Amino acid sequence: MRFPFSGVIPINKPRGVTSRRVVNAVSKALSMRACGHAGTLDPLASGVLVVCVGHATRLVEFVQQQTKEYVGTFEFGRWSASDDLETEVMVETNPCKPSRCELEAACDQFRGDIQQRPCDYSAVHIDGKRAYRLARAGLPVVAKAKPVRILRLEITEYQWPHLELAIECSSGTFVRAIGRDLAQCLGTRAVMKSLERQAIGSFRVADSLPLELLWNEASRTSNQSVAQAALLPSLCAVAHLPCVVLSEEQTAMLARGGLMDAHGCAAVGPPEGPAAAVNQSGELVGMLRVHTSGQFRLRPNFIGV
Repeated sequence: MRFPFSGVIPINKPRGVTSRRVVNAVSKALSMRACGHAGTLDPLASGVLVVCVGHATRLVEFVQQQTKEYVGTFEFGRWSASDDLETEVMVETNPCKPSRCELEAACDQFRGDIQQRPCDYSAVHIDGKRAYRLARAGLPVVAKAKPVRILRLEITEYQWPHLELAIECSSGTFVRAIGRDLAQCLGTRAVMKSLERQAIGSFRVADSLPLELLWNEASRTSNQSVAQAALLPSLCAVAHLPCVVLSEEQTAMLARGGLMDAHGCAAVGPPEGPAAAVNQSGELVGMLRVHTSGQFRLRPNFIGV
């Protein structure tokens, strides 16, 4: 299938708007159904949301695997079932008030590779059902801890009960859970009050298109020219991966389903994993994945679809 537009649009999502609504705004602006986001932002969160359009919708997994940067604010002495303000907030009786030194020491436990239990109100699957659906139905939620990586955890502001953290983490990390677990190890509780995603890989909130420039809330209309101007090449979605420049002959052969020797290509970086395949004009034609034979196969193939 051919699409009139393909690429990615980083959107600055405001608080109070769902990720689905952002995708719908882009879809309506470009008159395209082939739109999807890479990495959900909860309605209470703001920041960069990468929307993939056309062929780039098949690159969502590569955007999601990149590290993410957040700024989150928390309040000690309060807690909720969802670990944020989505559900009723309860107040602790006589909560302890950790010092800055105690807080700094506790943060050391949450840096690097850790095991993290997902939040009860999350989209993780438990026995085939979303955790948040079980939680909302009043059913027990037993989510298994999973490995995540916290590359940066910095206290940027602290005056009890207010805490602000700057976080850089791997995909799949729950920032709400960081506040929950940090407070627990200090003998208290905490609830997340706000969250801004400042970056996904090289996509930064400062360079993202404000949603209000694309979507007019008052008139319920969208702006096609603004969406087109903000559309970045599909190659931007995989700029963090090795890149292979294909000759016309290689491009044609791979488009027909052929295989190419992974060790004989001019890739930047190791050829063992996925690599971006571009033509002589520098346009992304698909992703090279290692076949069981050890050779590269073009999957997905943007020129043969």
